[in-house]
Amino acid sequence: MQNHPPHWSQAVSRRSFLRCSGGALALPWLTSLPHRTAAGKRAADRLEKPPRRFACLYFSNGVEPAHWWVKPDGNALQLGPGLEPLQPHRDEIVVLEGLFNAQSVANPSAHLGRMPNLLSGAWVSLDQNDLRVGRTMDQVMAQRIGRRTAIPSLVLGVEPTELRLEDGLSMIYGSCISWSSPTRPTTKEIYPARAFDAIVGNRRQRKLDRSILDQVSADATSLRRQLAARDRVKLDEYLESIRDIERRIDRATSDHRLEGWRPTLNKPNIPRPADELPQHVPEHMRLILDLVILSFQMDRTRIATCMLNNDLSQMNFGFLEGVQGSLHLDLTHNGRDPLREAMYLKTNQFHVAQFAYLLDRMKTIHEGDQSLLESSLLLFCSNLFDGDKHQADRMPMVLAGGGGGSLKTGRLLDYTGRPDDQRRACSLYLSLMDRMGVPLPQFGDSDRRLEL
Repeated sequence: MQNHPPHWSQAVSRRSFLRCSGGALALPWLTSLPHRTAAGKRAADRLEKPPRRFACLYFSNGVEPAHWWVKPDGNALQLGPGLEPLQPHRDEIVVLEGLFNAQSVANPSAHLGRMPNLLSGAWVSLDQNDLRVGRTMDQVMAQRIGRRTAIPSLVLGVEPTELRLEDGLSMIYGSCISWSSPTRPTTKEIYPARAFDAIVGNRRQRKLDRSILDQVSADATSLRRQLAARDRVKLDEYLESIRDIERRIDRATSDHRLEGWRPTLNKPNIPRPADELPQHVPEHMRLILDLVILSFQMDRTRIATCMLNNDLSQMNFGFLEGVQGSLHLDLTHNGRDPLREAMYLKTNQFHVAQFAYLLDRMKTIHEGDQSLLESSLLLFCSNLFDGDKHQADRMPMVLAGGGGGSLKTGRLLDYTGRPDDQRRACSLYLSLMDRMGVPLPQFGDSDRRLEL
């Protein structure tokens, strides 16, 4: 029998076993036990804490400005009617006032020129033949840290991606806040069942995907011998994209964690949604938000974006009491009609309530000594302030979560009245990316961090 060092029997490793007749049962991760390596050393410096997650929750067409305000009130925040659903979370949010994207203000297209650059700060091309914005901060992070999870980033929505033209521009601009490259929006999933399968892992589909990729790779390799040098370069770029898909499939079928932090779930705790697209808007939104939470709990992704509705949204809010006969865009462009303004406020409150639901859920999920909310950075925002005036020189923005202890909450940060170079939304994104472990010298139109 092997002789172990004297301290071996006293050390309690998180990979300890309960031994019984003829077998062994691995212990779960127990935060109250001392964490030691196999050599008996305390593993204080190992990755023991949950990873940080980032999510952006977008709502379209701005806010009803008279009711969207925040005031310091002693040690708490006083919230206006537009933000009232966040009242229970006053100590867990940071309200940001006065930030904007300069390229949005300069763009003459009041909607589609001021929306797709929400998370990039880039110029939006007005040439119908050149669909172009800029790579967004969520996709920058996905490229840097997305390989640590099965899904580099989760991109969800409620309304479909539209292909029609509006004022001579593609409604793809109004349907996507996440862009993988300046010319390619990231595919948005609106079907909860398909998003569930991507998160949980549809093994039958992965097997089919693998067989297809193997055939494509074989065909491409055979073709390469027939191509000129210039075309071989193009083919190699294509093959690299194939290899990236293969790596994603491999990550989805394995978990390489041996020590340290583990997800709170290794299988879903919610049933698979129905295949059909939900027809009730509140149900659809809640399902999508539940899937964001599930993906974080299972550590299938650490980066997510969700569009509650598209720009120029045709969503009907008749399910809200007192809101009748008008689509969301019509309520936005209300001409200051008191009745339609009141209905517009109700839609604002409904959007804020979805964010509050996300915070409610994440606050109750514990990962060791902190909650999922405390491990995360959540951004709730729109591209316009006063939707009736297409006001892009300030954006409604609310941060929530603790960012793993990196963000002090319960505050109002008002940048209104400061010089424009101190009000750039991209400065905020640089600060958030720092906290996510993706430091950059500059991003978009900024090379300075926003002090948070």
